[in-house]
Amino acid sequence: MKISVVTPQGELYKENIDYVVVTSKMNGEFAIMKDHIPIISTIDTGYIKIVREEKAIYTVVINGVVEFQDNTVNIIAQEAHVGMNKDSAMDHLNTVREERISENKRRNVDFAKAERELKKNVKDAKAGNL
Repeated sequence: MKISVVTPQGELYKENIDYVVVTSKMNGEFAIMKDHIPIISTIDTGYIKIVREEKAIYTVVINGVVEFQDNTVNIIAQEAHVGMNKDSAMDHLNTVREERISENKRRNVDFAKAERELKKNVKDAKAGNL
C-alpha cells in the first residue's frame, strides 16, 4: 500500500506502508488496510497513524481529505506535520504556526511603514495638484 500527504507547500510524505489509522474529531477513528474498499473522508483536526513494519509515525492534519483507492491513501490537507508521536507532530505544527504569525506581523509592519512613506512622498511631490 502507498501513502501520499500533500499540503499547499507541496508533498510532505510519500512512502510504502502497511496500514493507516485515521482519527478525526468529526468522524471518529477508522483504519484503512490493504484492499480496503474505496473511501473518501474529511478530517477537521486529527491524526493519521502511519504504520510500516510495526513502526508508527504520526501526521497531524488540519482541514484535510483522506481518499483511498487502488491501495493508495491520498491525504490533501490545509496543514499537516509529521512526528514520531502525536505530541511531537502537534508541537511541530504549533511551532510552524507561531513562526508564520510572527512573519505575518512583521510583513504588516513593513507594509504600514511603506504605505506611510509613499503617502509622504506623494504629498511632498504635490502629486495630484494641478
